[in-house]
Amino acid sequence: MAKTLEKKRQEDFGTEFEEKVLYINRCAKVVKGGRKFSFSALILVGDGQGHVGYGYAKANEVSDAIRKGSESARKNIYTIEMEGTTIPHDIQVDWDGAAILLKPAGPGTGIVAGSKVRSVLELGGVKDVIAKSLGSSNPVNLVKATFKALRQLRNRAQYLAQRERRVSHD
Repeated sequence: MAKTLEKKRQEDFGTEFEEKVLYINRCAKVVKGGRKFSFSALILVGDGQGHVGYGYAKANEVSDAIRKGSESARKNIYTIEMEGTTIPHDIQVDWDGAAILLKPAGPGTGIVAGSKVRSVLELGGVKDVIAKSLGSSNPVNLVKATFKALRQLRNRAQYLAQRERRVSHD
């Protein structure tokens, strides 16, 4: 099965990308002198025109984690398969403990989703969709599950072409 969504870099697109810090986690390690803190950051980038990416990075300072996450996100940009302002079909995906259900919606519905999934869809340019988180609320796993779902979307032409290939081989 060929992947239709390939990773690309920001330079491959002629549009300006918006950046959003989705989640910052502080982790403490107890050492002899006290607590030593480290930070992880989950960053989203998107142009609102069907291109979105995420990056996850760790560092000893918040600003460094955000910078590294942003660089990672700009290297991992995916194109979302859309049909008008919504997605082509229903899809349910699991990633670790997180499970997500995405459904297309009629024009004017807006994005009915939780905050992390909503951010991914908004930056990706999807205008009308209904989403439901069915499992864990871990932000990193939710975002990864959402991206997995978006990568598995196929439009009608791709689906029919794939079926035609299967039929012609028999």
